[in-house]
Amino acid sequence: MRCFIAALIAALLSSPMVARAEDSPLEQLSWLAGCWAAENGEAGSVEHWLPLAGGTMLGIGRTVKNGRTVEHEFLQIRLNAEGKPVYIALPSRQKEATFVATSIGDRAVVFENPAHDFPQRISYRAVGDDRLAARIEGLRNGAARGIDFPMKRVSCEEPAHRR
Repeated sequence: MRCFIAALIAALLSSPMVARAEDSPLEQLSWLAGCWAAENGEAGSVEHWLPLAGGTMLGIGRTVKNGRTVEHEFLQIRLNAEGKPVYIALPSRQKEATFVATSIGDRAVVFENPAHDFPQRISYRAVGDDRLAARIEGLRNGAARGIDFPMKRVSCEEPAHRR
């Protein structure tokens, strides 16, 4: 009887109907994990993404101008109740907003929320091994607008004031 139960469990676990963590679409975003400094920003302007764990990638962003933090953002990438990857942003002085992945490609991802004020689209694309092209875009006051955020990979251990 024990052999039968063990065989049944093994068969169920190998079945394509059983979702495994390593089969998660979030695994495709592993390239995003790490520390990224704004190429055109002041030292300390960074975005950090923790590797996928527990079904969630957590991120934090900070923008520094004239030696002071002027913006910050708490971020999550996880699966929603329908099993779709979502990007959840909580920017400073704003309400939380959720964007659903509309495209996950080879080292690129696009999230969209047509009902959000601005942006309606957030995208990340790896450029080589050490660059990241982030972009927000959408309509603002009826006009199309896009803002690029070029970043470079940096050591997470290095103090932010030295970047």
